[in-house]
Amino acid sequence: MRIGKWAVLLAVFWLLLSGYIQPLLLSFGAASVAIVLFVLHRMDAIDEEPEDVGNGPQIVRYIVWLLGQIMQSSTHVTKLVWGSSSQVSPCLAKISAQDVPPENRVLYANSITLTPGTLSVDLEDDEITVHALQKASIEELEQGGMERKITGIWGKNT
Repeated sequence: MRIGKWAVLLAVFWLLLSGYIQPLLLSFGAASVAIVLFVLHRMDAIDEEPEDVGNGPQIVRYIVWLLGQIMQSSTHVTKLVWGSSSQVSPCLAKISAQDVPPENRVLYANSITLTPGTLSVDLEDDEITVHALQKASIEELEQGGMERKITGIWGKNT
């Protein structure tokens, strides 16, 4: 079942990226998906920790929320760049990821990086070093809105 989910996910992703529905290109896509599934199966056999694709509603909720965050922060960064330079106050800070389950901390760090104006520089244990164009972005992360959203979708640390 798990390999089937990965096969569907990879095939749809490949089709969306290629955009071509020609027999030769579809066969290349099928071959590349088969190779990735073979490697995935081998990796699972070696490390004995298979990763599931996840539940569809969780992923959809996260993607919709993240896209909203990206659009909101893109507008904010555009205003910063086009506005006066006095509004830009670059800073570097460590953000706690203690409440985020260890298996979701990379997702949290990548979510921070995907939102314009912030960049995850380092992830070490339960802290993420973040660079931001404005101190307010760091303060917003410290309030924990993004952290609560990720733990709300993927569960709390046990």
